[in-house]
Amino acid sequence: MNFTSVKCLGRLLVELAVLLAIYFLGCQLAAWLPWPIPGGVVGLALLLLAFALGWVKPAALQLGAGLLMAEMLLFFIPALMSLLDYGSLLRQEGWRILLVIGFSTLLVMLVTALTVEWVCRWRVRHDA
Repeated sequence: MNFTSVKCLGRLLVELAVLLAIYFLGCQLAAWLPWPIPGGVVGLALLLLAFALGWVKPAALQLGAGLLMAEMLLFFIPALMSLLDYGSLLRQEGWRILLVIGFSTLLVMLVTALTVEWVCRWRVRHDA
C-alpha cells in the first residue's frame, strides 16, 4: 500500500466515524426527547443543521457517504428478512400491495414531471 491509499483509507474511516457519531447522537436525542421520531431521522436533521450552519462541508463527508450509498442494499436485508414473518399476508394481499406501490410510484413520477415542466416554462416566461 502506498501513502496515497493509506491517506484515502484514513479519510474514509474519519468520515464514517463522523457520520456514525452524528447517527448515535441522533439516537441518544431521540431516546431523551418524548417525540415519536426515530434516531436516524434526528441524526439526519442534525447533519442538515451542521451543513446549514457551515460546521461541516458536504464535500468533507462525500467519500464516506458514497461508500454507504454504494452498500445501501446491506441496510435493507433486515427489512427483507422480516417479510418471512408476514408470508401469509403477502400471499393473500401481495397483488394489492404491488398495485399500490406501482400506482404510487407512477403518481410520484407524473407529479414530478409535471412540476419540472411547469417550473421550466415559468422560468422561460420570466427570463425572457
